[in-house]
Amino acid sequence: MNGVTGSTVLALVGVLLGTAGTLLGQHLAARVEIRRDQQQRADAERAERKEAILGFLAAAQSAELTLDRRDRGLPAPEDPDDEKLHDLWLAKKAVELVCSHETAQAAHDYTDVLHSHMRSTSPQSGRSPAKRERRYAFMEAARDALEGGRPRLRR
Repeated sequence: MNGVTGSTVLALVGVLLGTAGTLLGQHLAARVEIRRDQQQRADAERAERKEAILGFLAAAQSAELTLDRRDRGLPAPEDPDDEKLHDLWLAKKAVELVCSHETAQAAHDYTDVLHSHMRSTSPQSGRSPAKRERRYAFMEAARDALEGGRPRLRR
């Protein structure tokens, strides 16, 4: 190999190595960006689920407070029962929109039990087994929806 051919081959090898390095770097950067985007989407979806679950829990807690006050013979709060039930069913629908089928079903079951207790004219005793079971089932489904990976709650 003469000097010109050798230097040309070395230059081409340098260009090929540079091009390969650039392509590899771009590929790795794209993979990192894809992972970052996937993580941001997962975080946004989790935040949306959490917001819906907390909204539902606030509405359920309001209904539970009304039932507790009724069971204890205390005066009803200013808010009418119909408004609390409306808020509860609306919050349940938000859970249905953004959470899994299991979480949505647990929210529906819990809402249904609270609704029947709120519509009942006689005190139900706040220790209703059906209400407690439905609340527990919803809490466990919500914990799973938020990917807690934590042990089950003790009852």
